[in-house]
Amino acid sequence: MNEVLYTVKIRKILFGSKESNGLIANLVIYSLLIGIGFVYLYPLIYMFANSMKDLNDLLNPMVNWIPTHIFYGNYTKALKVLNYFPTLYGTLYVTLITTIAQVISSAFIGYGFARYNFVGKKLFLFLMIITFLIPQQLLMIPRFLIFQRLHMLKNVLAFFVPAIFGQGINQALFILIFYQFFSMIPKSTEEAAQIDGANDFIVFLKIAIPSAVPAFVITFALSMVWYWNETYLTSLYFGDAIRTLPLQLQKFVDTYQRMFGTGVVITDRLNEAVRMAGTLLTILPLLVIYFIIQKRLIESIDSVGITGE
Repeated sequence: MNEVLYTVKIRKILFGSKESNGLIANLVIYSLLIGIGFVYLYPLIYMFANSMKDLNDLLNPMVNWIPTHIFYGNYTKALKVLNYFPTLYGTLYVTLITTIAQVISSAFIGYGFARYNFVGKKLFLFLMIITFLIPQQLLMIPRFLIFQRLHMLKNVLAFFVPAIFGQGINQALFILIFYQFFSMIPKSTEEAAQIDGANDFIVFLKIAIPSAVPAFVITFALSMVWYWNETYLTSLYFGDAIRTLPLQLQKFVDTYQRMFGTGVVITDRLNEAVRMAGTLLTILPLLVIYFIIQKRLIESIDSVGITGE
């Protein structure tokens, strides 16, 4: 009898039960999570390790991951080449203003599709989805000509105006996210508020927006990443009037050679470590923002599957 109980206990520990996973299942799950996490973290670890190496460590085949000593000179050069803080200000200026405009307009448009019936609603919804399928490259020349006539080039209006009117980068996706969340709000809740004397705007402000906080977090994060990393449209619309970090990173080699010459002194030559430092400095603000909103973002993604009335 004791041997049977002992066998059952061992089996429960190894294979688990209906209430919990066993040791083997946990090992498989955590091994997969660690493997996937390493795949995503490997580029960052590689860039950071190489960016802290001096020229001797780069040329030494025995030094792989851990440099012999910490070297900050690569970051000093990268900061100068990127003209970092003025460029960071310009990047945040363009990205945040456009992202906020896109999130706000997406919320209004999504709420209108979710809560109001009007002539041609399905047609407009279909056309809105179609805009997501059309590549931006097909629209950039007509938009460029329109912006040129309206004197909107070389300033943030080239991004802000399309975003506020529902035509920002991948904005159809954000409208659909808000449309889903607002459709899940029970109509009885809004009707009760209207009976108490609340108008449509108050219902939207006091009931709809608090219920769609996950949608706001998701759309803000995705929109900011897409506008931050956009280089082709940024260079086309802004030219040299507004410089962003990704654009400066594209010009990193040419700018470095202009500032430090062709490398008569071997320590001044452009090497992999300086490039890695410049790349890390470019994505660093996004990493900081992600860590700040990480908890809220994960909760928001988990709540996407919630169903309602």
